[in-house]
Amino acid sequence: MREKFFDVKDVDIKEIQKDLSDYLAKKYGQRVQFAGFGPLPEPAGQKIEEGEKEKPSEPVSIHFDMKPEELKSYLDEYLVRQEEAKEVLATKVCTHFNRIKMFESQNKNKRNESVGEIKNNIIMIGPTGVGKTFLVKLIAKKIGVPFVKGDATKFSETGYVGGDVEDLVRDLVYEAKGNIELAQYGIIYLDEVDKIAASPNLIGPDVSRSGVQRALLKPLEETEVELKVAHDPVSQMEAIMEFQKTGKRERKKINTKYILFIMSGAFTGLEEIIKKRLNRQGIGFGAEIKSKDEKAEYLKQVKAEDLIQYGFESEFIGRLPVVTVFEHLEIEDLYNIIRNPKSPIIIGKKRDFKAYGIDLQFTDESLRRIAENAYQERTGARGLVSAVERVLLKFEHILPSTNIRRLVVTPAMVNDPVGELKKILEAPEDPAQEALFRKLLMEEEMEMEKSIRKREPEFEARYGKSFANRRTRLITRRAVEGRMDVDSAVEEVLAIHRAALNFERMFSSRNEVQIHFTEEAIDRLVEKIWEEGLEPEAFFRQSFQNYEHGLKLIKEKTGRSEIVIPPEGIENPENFLNRLIRETYKSE
Repeated sequence: MREKFFDVKDVDIKEIQKDLSDYLAKKYGQRVQFAGFGPLPEPAGQKIEEGEKEKPSEPVSIHFDMKPEELKSYLDEYLVRQEEAKEVLATKVCTHFNRIKMFESQNKNKRNESVGEIKNNIIMIGPTGVGKTFLVKLIAKKIGVPFVKGDATKFSETGYVGGDVEDLVRDLVYEAKGNIELAQYGIIYLDEVDKIAASPNLIGPDVSRSGVQRALLKPLEETEVELKVAHDPVSQMEAIMEFQKTGKRERKKINTKYILFIMSGAFTGLEEIIKKRLNRQGIGFGAEIKSKDEKAEYLKQVKAEDLIQYGFESEFIGRLPVVTVFEHLEIEDLYNIIRNPKSPIIIGKKRDFKAYGIDLQFTDESLRRIAENAYQERTGARGLVSAVERVLLKFEHILPSTNIRRLVVTPAMVNDPVGELKKILEAPEDPAQEALFRKLLMEEEMEMEKSIRKREPEFEARYGKSFANRRTRLITRRAVEGRMDVDSAVEEVLAIHRAALNFERMFSSRNEVQIHFTEEAIDRLVEKIWEEGLEPEAFFRQSFQNYEHGLKLIKEKTGRSEIVIPPEGIENPENFLNRLIRETYKSE
């Protein structure tokens, strides 16, 4: 093992306190001081001996049965172009996790029996701003496993310069909220991996970069990583406090056998290495390339020998068997990204304005102009963020202090933000702008509703219920008006639905008369709670406080033991109850 685990019996507590105080003062300034430990008691129990492991916890079952085409379809909703890259990642990620499921079902408690398994670790090659990080985040979110991103340039072999490559593995446990078993199925994404390729122009071995490659070899395959390390003051503090409390020193480790590593980089100059190889082999590939993105066409021919010549060790490349190439984005691609209803760029900007109570809409032509401006920056999709900010920054600064609550981004605004802002401030209630806003809002709602209807089978499988047209429109309106994602809007509706069912059960258990809300009544309840900003429980408590006595009278007169409550009973519960009582006495 590279580092000796911290052992409380070998150190002076005062020395540790001094080291921790110095560390905290250096990092946070003299205002932050370490308060110190209490007296160290005798061990309360037997200490785990060096090399002895704690009892393994029960393995976490991965509920993952997604097929590659399903994951690819999900990625298509968010990421424009990059068809080959999406197909490769969807296929290899699905295979990785379905293989884990198969191994677990076969081996049960013999998880480590298989030897020589090769993981589907992946290298992604492509320029900045084409969606590499976004793609990996989407995959991790969809599968439900912890995700950690690191920068290869910040890691070293020793653990004292920049950071230890094993820290990425430890970070997975943090992302998994301390669940070590779940962390062992996580995804580690290492960006700018091309920067750790040994420099071909350097005389002698490039020790620092080769060292990082070698440090990654074991985690890429299978190794056990200590969660508490000697060079981390926080780990030292936790170890001592734990020993004070229990008298035991726990040896917590995480195994990297099932952790999927995905690496990416621009790999500038790699295409020249590939081009020379192809020409040397007499393939004449260069003469056949007609694509605008000639570099990407060469990169698609990459082989392990090219990456080794680029500066990677053969053992390192051997642990990254899957390679995929991302393409440059053209103006049309940027336009399709920004006009996608799920574009985080536009959604984020609409939320920025919504935070001030201002609703924001974009015309289609304004989005195209923004894409054209972004393309000039040559930073891929990242240029879209800057292009949007240049248009809207002054509006975001000034409009919150006005009474303007609706704004439409037009081509004129993209061309001349300052001039258009002046016009809007001079005529804040322009009828033409109001009509345009309503038109765009209606189009957005129609597009959103169409997207929700496509997902109805997914919702039914997940929640065990289908949504009627009215409820789908409610979810659509909530998502658009609240500037929230569809899943959050669905969860809100279902939470109110559960609250209604809970009230039904509680009321019926306390009384001789049972009540039931119609689905239409629950939809009206959702609307009312959203409109008035109520809590469901508070609404039921206030609105149905007279129902116990009123329904008891009805049962005594008619013998009815069940009452169905329609939307009218939600709109005005007291009037509905009074009508039921009047009808009861009238019939008598």
